[in-house]
Amino acid sequence: MTTLEIDTEHGPARVELHCAPDGDAVLLLGHGAGGGIGAKDLVAVAQAAKAAGMHVALVEQPYRVAGRRAPAPAKQLDTAWLTVADEVSARFDDLPLVFGGRSSGARVACRTASAGQAVAVLCLAFPEHPPGKPEKSRQAELDAVEVPALVIQGERDPFGRPSAAPHHEIVVVAGDHTLASDLDAVARAAAEWLGRVVRPHL
Repeated sequence: MTTLEIDTEHGPARVELHCAPDGDAVLLLGHGAGGGIGAKDLVAVAQAAKAAGMHVALVEQPYRVAGRRAPAPAKQLDTAWLTVADEVSARFDDLPLVFGGRSSGARVACRTASAGQAVAVLCLAFPEHPPGKPEKSRQAELDAVEVPALVIQGERDPFGRPSAAPHHEIVVVAGDHTLASDLDAVARAAAEWLGRVVRPHL
């Protein structure tokens, strides 16, 4: 594992790089709004992706590096993410990039997929709406993704469940927004999908 600090417009971001032998693609994973890159589902998916032959970059946003728990505005998150993606991509000779993350990090991955030229987007616990407020849907962020996308969602997630569409799939697993109830199912779903959608780009 290698730790990088990458300067962005909004302060330094931190990246944990987990390289696979002969890795042929790169998965970038972002954390949730108040959490970090040690979230159990992120770790499980990172391990599964690495075992499947992908390099993995766990990305810590500048506000978390600075010790703040309250998330930065969406525009700042997106700008910092794209800066990190450019730096990581340059290190791996422009291998195909998959953007991903949990909760808030999943939203960032969706919003930046086009600008960052991601070949696919992996969403863990996509927050379809704030708890108890289904009228405040974020479905449009997911629907705007033009590349294959996978959403892994807990069956009891108080943040709701997004709708499927021809270009994105929804996998429902046991548990809530943490996705910690069945980490094996989360890892299996992610690894199967990554192998199916990323390999055609190699």
